[in-house]
Amino acid sequence: MSTRTTGQTGIDSDAGAMLRTITMIVAATFLLVGIAGFIPGITANYDEMTFAGHTSDAKLVGVFEVSVLHNIVHLLFGVVGLAMARRADTARTYLIGGGIIYLALWIYGVLVEEGSDANFVPLNNADNWLHLGLAAGMIVLGLALGSTRRGGASAADVR
Repeated sequence: MSTRTTGQTGIDSDAGAMLRTITMIVAATFLLVGIAGFIPGITANYDEMTFAGHTSDAKLVGVFEVSVLHNIVHLLFGVVGLAMARRADTARTYLIGGGIIYLALWIYGVLVEEGSDANFVPLNNADNWLHLGLAAGMIVLGLALGSTRRGGASAADVR
């Protein structure tokens, strides 16, 4: 039984397809969250949303603090993810790299006080736990789905 690889990554085609699909789902979710952050009703206290900073009292689904900047970041993260989902190697990079970014954001959220001017995103305790979960999930998915390789395959073998 021969296993085809996708590009120069050496990731077999089935795992590569799964990796790309998962990345598209993650990216589309970020897009939906970014859009939802601009919809009154889905975002509570919508009229109290600011561009950035801890003074934004808008909360996505009444729980997660958001601002215009926060929503734009989600939208950009989604667009980048969809672009990177086109190839298995870049999809893996998106998941692992994005997970590392969310891990850094979790650390930032834990260290910075909610009422501090340094809390420009804004972040609350619910955001912090979500960011930790996203970090773990994205890194695990990127590593697990990107580790299925065909032994000894080179770029020349995939033609």
